[in-house]
Amino acid sequence: MSGRKRIQVDESEWYRIQRKAQQLKEVQRNIPRLIDDVRAQTRADIDRSFAGVQERQRRHEQAMSALSDQTRRLEETTTRRLREQADQLHRSLDEAAGQIRAETRRDLARQREETRQALTAEREERRAEMLRVNQEIDAIKQDRARSEEMVRAWLGDARTMVTLIADTLPHERYAPGELSRLTGRLNTAEHNAAQGRYEAALAVAQEAFHSLSDLRVDTEQRELERCSAQSEAVEALVRVEKLAEGNARRPVIGPDGQALAGYELDVVHWSHGEYEALREETRNALERARDDATDTGELLELRDQETARLEEVLGDTVERAGMRHLAAQIRVNLADAVATTLHEYAYYDLVEGDYENGDERGRYTARLRNGDNELVVDVAQAEPDSEKCVIRVLSYDHDVTSEAALLHRAQAVRQALAAEGLSVSEPECEPGSPEVMVPDPGHP
Repeated sequence: MSGRKRIQVDESEWYRIQRKAQQLKEVQRNIPRLIDDVRAQTRADIDRSFAGVQERQRRHEQAMSALSDQTRRLEETTTRRLREQADQLHRSLDEAAGQIRAETRRDLARQREETRQALTAEREERRAEMLRVNQEIDAIKQDRARSEEMVRAWLGDARTMVTLIADTLPHERYAPGELSRLTGRLNTAEHNAAQGRYEAALAVAQEAFHSLSDLRVDTEQRELERCSAQSEAVEALVRVEKLAEGNARRPVIGPDGQALAGYELDVVHWSHGEYEALREETRNALERARDDATDTGELLELRDQETARLEEVLGDTVERAGMRHLAAQIRVNLADAVATTLHEYAYYDLVEGDYENGDERGRYTARLRNGDNELVVDVAQAEPDSEKCVIRVLSYDHDVTSEAALLHRAQAVRQALAAEGLSVSEPECEPGSPEVMVPDPGHP
């Protein structure tokens, strides 16, 4: 004989609360000050990123003053264009901070392409200038002292460019091994100069210098593209961070689908750690986005794929939290329905009811009494986030002990729940007897 009777409530009620909970899945975006907060934080990140760009530009301009006249003329325009490109990108990102959209990205891409085309044209002009200078050199090749002077100037300028690139640009990220190769070419030119082969040394030194200049331009432009992608990735992830903060508490939705005044859903509490896990993932993604070692491809992936995934996880987390909150209320409602039935059927009075360990995320139990006879109604989900609830009626009666009587009482409960429109199973007996209950203080 068992004093444990089990009734399973099917999913009809669960689907009802699930439909209500799904209203929460769309995260709130009209959060006061959201755009302002995202803009302020994004601008701080943009300024930090471009502080390094500005310092690099300053050092490049200083290096230009160390070049000889013949190469300074070739590089000054390029340096000015690179500075203007960086300044324009900084302004554009700053103006669009907090609301970078597809059209903003198209505008930035167009600006980069225009500058790239202008710099390409200037490279061709530099090559043409080099040919013109070489023609002038042909006229003075017989002047050994003048030839040596020109070779030394080109070699010195190339060495200046090597130092500039090595000290200020992430050249290995975009052209691994290229600076070492060009440095080797310079070593060859210097060896030729030391042997007095100035014509050969001059040709190698000039070609090495222009290749170094191209490496500088390519690296600078690709690094600016990385800075742009970094700003966009940071902004997108900051928006997720702020959305998570703004959705930590949500309105409780009533039966009519409207928010209940005075009630809030604590998403952090009801998410069972999922919300904090999401925040940690977002923090880690932001850390990667802010790391200057993160390459452009990964930054674009963070901006597009990871941000979209995190927003979806946020929506799912809010939805599950709402579903669990509503399910907790369903457990109380079911316990109340059973208590009402037992009162009408056998005159049991509700003594107390509470969630296990006072945590409304767990099972709900109600204690009923009729004289010396006691019942405990236990309502729990069959499995975590399951679509089914299990109601257990635990009997501690002194005078109702026959299996038939206990089963008849359980049938009365089943019929009452079914009359409420719930889909319920036939009562089942579970092995074992209820635990011995400790009487309430003062109860005989």
